[in-house]
Amino acid sequence: MMKKTTLLAPLWGIIFSLVHSISYALVHPATQVFSQAEPSESMPGGSATVNKKRNTNSFSHSSANLEFSRKMSFSLGNALFRKVWIASPASTLASDGLGPLFNAPSCQRCHIKDGRGHPPRANFPQDNAISMVMRLSIPPQTKLQREALKSGRVGVIKEPTYGGQLQDLAVTGNLSEGKIHITYDEREIYLKGGDKVSLRHPTYTISHQNYGPIHPNTMMSARIAPPMIGVGLLEAISAKDTLSLADPEDQNNDGISGKANQVWDLIKQKSSLGRFGWKAGQPNVLQQNADAFSGDLGIASPIFNSLSGDCTQAQTTCINAPHGGSVEHDNAEISNEGLKLVNFYSRNLALQKREEANNPVVLAGKALFYQSGCADCHQPSYTTSEKANVEQAGQRIWPYTDLLLHNMGRNLADHRPEFLATGYEWRTPPLWGIGLTQTVNKHTFFLHDGRARNLLEAIIWHGGEAQKAQQKVVNMTPEERHLLIQFLESL
Repeated sequence: MMKKTTLLAPLWGIIFSLVHSISYALVHPATQVFSQAEPSESMPGGSATVNKKRNTNSFSHSSANLEFSRKMSFSLGNALFRKVWIASPASTLASDGLGPLFNAPSCQRCHIKDGRGHPPRANFPQDNAISMVMRLSIPPQTKLQREALKSGRVGVIKEPTYGGQLQDLAVTGNLSEGKIHITYDEREIYLKGGDKVSLRHPTYTISHQNYGPIHPNTMMSARIAPPMIGVGLLEAISAKDTLSLADPEDQNNDGISGKANQVWDLIKQKSSLGRFGWKAGQPNVLQQNADAFSGDLGIASPIFNSLSGDCTQAQTTCINAPHGGSVEHDNAEISNEGLKLVNFYSRNLALQKREEANNPVVLAGKALFYQSGCADCHQPSYTTSEKANVEQAGQRIWPYTDLLLHNMGRNLADHRPEFLATGYEWRTPPLWGIGLTQTVNKHTFFLHDGRARNLLEAIIWHGGEAQKAQQKVVNMTPEERHLLIQFLESL
């Protein structure tokens, strides 16, 4: 909804607010009618939206507007995304190069059915963290490190022994780095009308530290794999449209100060708008995928070309291990062509048609979503750039995100900065497809580390800039909260 300024604001603040509101309204016209669905609202991905049976494969369909001649590229990318890589040396040269340290042997093992990951059900050895990674970094220790962060070319200073993330698996002859250990502290929150939710607050440690003690000032941030659907459409939103929503100094005094992350684009060799990752730490789908190949699988690409993945100089066995690089692939383990196929596949994972968009119960929940202020950050719709890839160009889409960073309060803070993101800030995650999580992934774990066990818990965890909206949900009647959740489950 359009933002307002107070009569006491200084003149420059009023001018800023008017310009901001006009720009915002042109890009994101707010609805005031909740008696029926808006045009195209049932098609969250525009003409790329598919209308198929809702089942465990609902996140794995190709864009509906994908031409037949391009479907082969989607299938080849799908095969590479699902491919199980093996350690070097191997007789199957096209599949070797895994590790030496890694988190999963394939992309699909983390992004299960192209959907949402989950925290481990129990600590090792009862379960493993196959679809969760632990990011690691330390505060800058030297002038050189401070200058590197200031330049914007790096977003974090990696932990000196264990690197940028904990790899809990290793190929034969190497030791894994360690295991994620989680303890939960349950806290009950009472809501209006007699309802209550029990929030589980996680504490993370690393057990089985096989390469020596971790740095005492290490900042850890657990992340579950996000769903892959619609990432190509998010990439197709113009930077101008995203930046029109930014208000980092909260100059219109509405309590919401969305901020764009600026990250380093390795191909363009310049700072660019961050769009992907829980803190918007990657500029585009291609770099996000290449980083995942390197960090999660230990697979080198022309973009991240270290044949040792995230191994550090302290891990000599890892550094000296055999690799799967080839001269034909510029000494990488996945070729530029292979990486582009995975990128094409990722960009064209489609959204399902919304079946209940015009249901009066869902529309009532939608009205509560807007009235509570949820839509101020979870921006409902955009029209994608005409300059985007053909399947994503010029589409009216409904992702429910502003792609900006917001301070989410002390309880959700990971205290780990990343580029311009502070330890309290997170990118607004898209909500489209969230109602299919149970169908596709057989769970309902939400937020960056899966601590929330359902959508209501996820809402009640919101603080900081979302505190006002959270309090409105707390003060709803049980019937109103039920309507709100039904709207979210319809997305």
